[in-house]
Amino acid sequence: MLTRSQLRDYCLYQTATREDFPFGPDVAVFKVMDKMFALLPTNLPLSISLKCDPVLAKMQRDTYPAVQPGYHLNKRHWNTVTIDGTVPGDEVLEMIVHSYDLVVKKLKKADREALASLKEEERGE
Repeated sequence: MLTRSQLRDYCLYQTATREDFPFGPDVAVFKVMDKMFALLPTNLPLSISLKCDPVLAKMQRDTYPAVQPGYHLNKRHWNTVTIDGTVPGDEVLEMIVHSYDLVVKKLKKADREALASLKEEERGE
């Protein structure tokens, strides 16, 4: 089962991601180019809220009881995943990447190009 530390590290592993606490010390918010893609509360039970394509969001909710509409978020576009071991860890990590990618797709063209350059630098290209 994933830990809070592993979730945090994986969010920060995404290119140009930063952690912020705009809602106070109880919720870490992960952003790419100042746009939120994940919220990780510090309290228990361990959970993470992630942006999601609405069709996929419904499928995930229908598949896993631990996946619910986003807590205090747009319920159509966000899921809150309780990390209780019922959703496989690799699937949760895929959800993080999906959320990140959705946000990147909506960035301004100049920001997407800057991000692509950063990714190339990370890969040493």
